[in-house]
Amino acid sequence: MSDVSPSVRHYVDQFERVAGSLPGSDLPWLRARRESAIERFSELGFPTRRNEAWKYTRLAPIEKRAFVPAAATSEVSSAEVERFYLSETDCHHLVFVDGHYSAPLSSPGELPAGVLIEDLSGALERTPELLAEIFADGDSENRHAFSALNSAFMHDGALVKLPKDGVVSYPIHLIFVATGKQDDFVTNPRVVIHADRGSRAAIVESYVSLNDAVYFNNMRTDVTVGASACIEHYKLQRESRKAFHISELRVHQAAASAFHSHSFSFGGALVRNDIRVGLDAEDATCTLNGLFLADGRQHVDYHTYIDHRQPRCVSQELYKGILSGRARGVFNGAVYVHPGAIKTDAHQSNNNLLLSRDAEIDTKPQLEIYADDVKCSHGATIGQLDENMLFYLRSRGIQEQSARGLLVYGFARDIIDRIEVNAIRNRLAESLLRWLPHADQVRKIVQ
Repeated sequence: MSDVSPSVRHYVDQFERVAGSLPGSDLPWLRARRESAIERFSELGFPTRRNEAWKYTRLAPIEKRAFVPAAATSEVSSAEVERFYLSETDCHHLVFVDGHYSAPLSSPGELPAGVLIEDLSGALERTPELLAEIFADGDSENRHAFSALNSAFMHDGALVKLPKDGVVSYPIHLIFVATGKQDDFVTNPRVVIHADRGSRAAIVESYVSLNDAVYFNNMRTDVTVGASACIEHYKLQRESRKAFHISELRVHQAAASAFHSHSFSFGGALVRNDIRVGLDAEDATCTLNGLFLADGRQHVDYHTYIDHRQPRCVSQELYKGILSGRARGVFNGAVYVHPGAIKTDAHQSNNNLLLSRDAEIDTKPQLEIYADDVKCSHGATIGQLDENMLFYLRSRGIQEQSARGLLVYGFARDIIDRIEVNAIRNRLAESLLRWLPHADQVRKIVQ
């Protein structure tokens, strides 16, 4: 490791400092995985623009800061956290403060028989053999430096395990709160979702902050969806405008399973979301929907990859971006259809709205098809508000700024209306309204 860059060396040194105090440090299998991951991170280094997948995302703002692992010292009141609850519905809540599980703030509630929802650090103490089985192959896919970094420093997070035919009626809400009480801290949370045959659940990951602090959230979610199981996954990212957020979502699906992802990014200075879905057996279905809002100098990057490996699988993908100021967005969506994956039905679309002359979007939808008898499509649009629609609204007595806000609201609402959980849909609609200029006028029209 003698030839690594100073920024990489910093994290290697930090790992050597804290390795002995990380959860599960006394488990040989986990200790070996952590050491392998930090070696992998050292080999890869931080991605540069010479890496095709990171061509439009400059990581210098992260590299130049010496982030250190967050300590479990911050205290947060229940009132500070409850404002992030989905108050219109009952939920099973797990709360993490600066990356550490907070039992006093959490309320898992009563669960159906066989359903397991607990903090990852606690599970490593209570049921290490279960996690050893679940992690058997997961960390072998450290595809980029941030994934390896998460595997090495993984401190806490959530384990959701659903038994055969287990159904969780209320959403499982995982709330990750950044307090900003520490300077330049990094968290590496891991969420593990394991749904056995025929199970069903809705899982919500919320990433929020209490102030406009600078920190780095490097998170990863691993999902296994068993045969005929169905997982609704929601990610709500509403963090500090000075925060850095890098995430990876990996999904493996069995026969006739369904996975539906809804991702929303409203905060952060630099945000990168990698989503990889493997349709590993016949008749699997996945849906990927997303919406990102960015202004000022925010940078939001979505990379998706859907792997059609078996016949008769279906994927539907729609992402929308709205950018103003000098914000920059990136969308790269790839669909790969393997030989023999006949009857594949895959459709992908990325639509973007630029509200200022200096906003910019780089979009690259991709299809690679190596099978016959398939239905596949992809496309992207970039545009500004329709002047004819503006004229129509103004001719009905709506002021220009309100008309512009109304059109933006309608463009984004198409994604929000695809959400089945009313409480999430209402919360995001309100967040969208607050983001719009002249929000009060638009609210009077749409409500």
